[in-house]
Amino acid sequence: MHISRTTKIRATALAAAVPLIAGGVMLATATNALAAPAYPTHYAAPYLQISTSDSGDMAADLKATGLKYYTLAFLTPKSGCTPEWENGGYSVGTFNSQISSLQAAGGNAIISFGGAEGGELAQTCTSVSSLTAAYANVVNTTGVTRLDFDIEGGVLSDTASTSRRDQALAALQAENPAVQIDFTLAVDATGLPTGTGSEYALLQDAKSKGVKVSMVNLMTMDFGDGHNALSDAESAAQASAGQLASLYGISTSAAYAMEGLTPIAGKNDDNENFTIANAGTLESFAASKGVGELSFWEVDEYDKATGYQYSSIFNKITGTTGGTTPPSGGSTIVGANSGLCLSVTGASTAPGATADIYTCNGSVSENWKVNSNGTITGGNSGLCLSVSGNSTALKSTADINTCDGDSFEQWTVESNGTIVNGDGQCLSVTGSATTNYATADLYTCNGSVSENWTVS
Repeated sequence: MHISRTTKIRATALAAAVPLIAGGVMLATATNALAAPAYPTHYAAPYLQISTSDSGDMAADLKATGLKYYTLAFLTPKSGCTPEWENGGYSVGTFNSQISSLQAAGGNAIISFGGAEGGELAQTCTSVSSLTAAYANVVNTTGVTRLDFDIEGGVLSDTASTSRRDQALAALQAENPAVQIDFTLAVDATGLPTGTGSEYALLQDAKSKGVKVSMVNLMTMDFGDGHNALSDAESAAQASAGQLASLYGISTSAAYAMEGLTPIAGKNDDNENFTIANAGTLESFAASKGVGELSFWEVDEYDKATGYQYSSIFNKITGTTGGTTPPSGGSTIVGANSGLCLSVTGASTAPGATADIYTCNGSVSENWKVNSNGTITGGNSGLCLSVSGNSTALKSTADINTCDGDSFEQWTVESNGTIVNGDGQCLSVTGSATTNYATADLYTCNGSVSENWTVS
């Protein structure tokens, strides 16, 4: 996939293919991989078309939203069996320090090969053994063991390179079992295209060659001018889950768990718009179905200007259980006025992160523990529900912070459904809002339905 900075064409039943990217991520050499942070069952990993000018976006996004996983695009052929980063022609190890910093923060990076226009290494590296060695060198150089392959357009129909790639990937996984493989593929509202040289045929070949596929990332974008980007994305996800279940002989729920969804964050190339509100709806849909990965194109050019709102929204899925039951050992706190769960913006675990309300989806960021010492702690962070800046002013924002025993972290869950802090103010919702991401705050206890909560 190569959007924004280049032209991207979409594969439909009538026209050519579209690019996309995605994957899951982990860590590097077999030795390093043992120390790598484990990937959650469900996570967000948006694309970054990485270069020296935007490589700092991962740290900035993480600080703003708590999102810890990114898909780095693209590695394309420099010549023969030597890949390079497409946007600038940088060598494979150029961004190792940024990747290491991300891993040190508990996150990770997926490395994506191919895309719409840069070419595919399996076409220029024509020996299976040499291609296997080239892939192994990327893993060993970067410390990343999750590799994504964005295959589309003419590359998709080059069945010789498909066979060569799959043989090399199977050999790579035999040599290094820590390596995980994802494929990013174009999709229609009716599912993955089938037939010779199709997206579905590519997966069939990978299966026949013994490639262990962790994620099939669907390019849920550019469905056509006049199409609804959100409804077509949901339709594509549902249809593709059935195809994956059939191909791999697994349940539909397991198929959703190996499925990724990747829209364009904003205006698509077909003039349709995938809005911030659409992102919230798709995240709720994905969480309810147990989708494994949410991604989008692209952090720097599309999301940075929004203040990383798409990242914040999609990060809600990180760590979810794939259902509506809270993780064991905790409770949900549900607003009577909205039916939404008390949560943390962007599923952040950072001190000072704002508490908000969001669709109940089983996320660990919606898992709270009401403790006997009067504190309420977040299952995702272990931090205490508190009041921003230790303020006593009305409408002060609720947040999470390091538990230090002060009165601003003391709460009483009353029999009338209110949650009262040590200053005698009630946990409420700013403006009595009933929409996702509305901020939780503190206000005079007045019997308002926005101050009524159910802890269960």
